[in-house]
Amino acid sequence: MSTDIPWNLIAPLIVIQLILAVVGLISLYKAASTRGPKWLWVIIILCGNLLGSVAYFVIGRKDAS
Repeated sequence: MSTDIPWNLIAPLIVIQLILAVVGLISLYKAASTRGPKWLWVIIILCGNLLGSVAYFVIGRKDAS
């Protein structure tokens, strides 16, 4: 019985997740203000996997204008 992990499917998701998290945290650090406290967005980005980072970019960022 072999339980091989399909790394060719999982590896791209891991890379995308890491890139989104890093870019999200950098954007959050540079942001003057956000919708909600910054500490909460850090937790959401780090613990929310892909959806946490996407939620920050869609909901958490305030318009620059």
